[in-house]
Amino acid sequence: MNLSLAFTRILFFALSIFFMTVYMISGQEGYTLFNLGKGVLFGVVLGALLLGFDFLFRRYNLRAFNTAIIGLFIGYLMGEALILVLSAILEISSASIHLDAETLEILKISLFLFGVYLGTLMTIRASDELYVTIPFVKFSPTTHQKKDLLLDSSVLSDARIIDLASSGMLDHHLVIPRFLIKELYAQAELSDEMTRTKAKRSLEVAKKLEAIPDLELRYNDTDFPDVKEPMSKLVRLARLTDANILTADISRVQIATIEGVRIINIHALSNALKPLMQAGEQIRIKIQRYGKEPRQGIGYLDDGTMVVVNGGGQFIGETIDAQVLSVKHTTSGRMIFCNAADAEGKYPSTYNEDQEEQ
Repeated sequence: MNLSLAFTRILFFALSIFFMTVYMISGQEGYTLFNLGKGVLFGVVLGALLLGFDFLFRRYNLRAFNTAIIGLFIGYLMGEALILVLSAILEISSASIHLDAETLEILKISLFLFGVYLGTLMTIRASDELYVTIPFVKFSPTTHQKKDLLLDSSVLSDARIIDLASSGMLDHHLVIPRFLIKELYAQAELSDEMTRTKAKRSLEVAKKLEAIPDLELRYNDTDFPDVKEPMSKLVRLARLTDANILTADISRVQIATIEGVRIINIHALSNALKPLMQAGEQIRIKIQRYGKEPRQGIGYLDDGTMVVVNGGGQFIGETIDAQVLSVKHTTSGRMIFCNAADAEGKYPSTYNEDQEEQ
């Protein structure tokens, strides 16, 4: 937990107890044990409410808070305007319309609440079009900050994102669009078994991400009702918030070139972190199938890296010793080329690396 946040919470909790206790013992009855206990109790309740509100709103960013404040201000002006219009109408038609004081007060309160609600709601819905500006000048941060990462449905269905988030590399930068969660809830109710299972798994991953300490996962409430395709919504949100997109769908990388948004693929990240094999290193590998060339066998490491073994074609289904010759990088990942040991446990000195498994 951030030390400044912890200090602030403890301070306000203590102030709640202090002020409520002082208020109770400064009344007409003065200082009594009953008033002291009542003040401490009310202070604890008030402090707990403050901490509860802090927990409730901790995933909302400053932009959402500012939007709500501006919405309340606009709603207040709208409510006052409606009351003024009502007063003008009643004044003009005072001869034909007669309302008692209680009915008039209820009507004014209702119009005021209606104006505040409508103004706040409209401001929140149009938050992506709202900027706090000096005329023709938009405020922007002067310091360069690391961009947020918007998660899409494919990466939420990949459990590796939990381990990646737990590493601490993504703290304070992961954002899940609220419209994506709504879509997953809708898919979880469909009759298609595969779609329903995938949606439920994605929702479980989102809940596990919320529970990771210090990750500070956030939700973005911005939606685009005029856009129906989820990926188009995600790209539009990324452009609006100047964020990157984290995905596990290789096909979506091509969309980045078209839309001008950077898409980070979790598979590419996984390939980049795979351990490198050095030439001459000995490994044990299970030969699972024949290769493209004669006497060539194919095996796979635990992380999925393909191993091409020259002379391994005769050991299908067996685990053998092999010596690394080279490591090649391809569009689909890494490939390791090896020689299998002969009957005497020695390795051939030649190997044609052009015999690659495509």
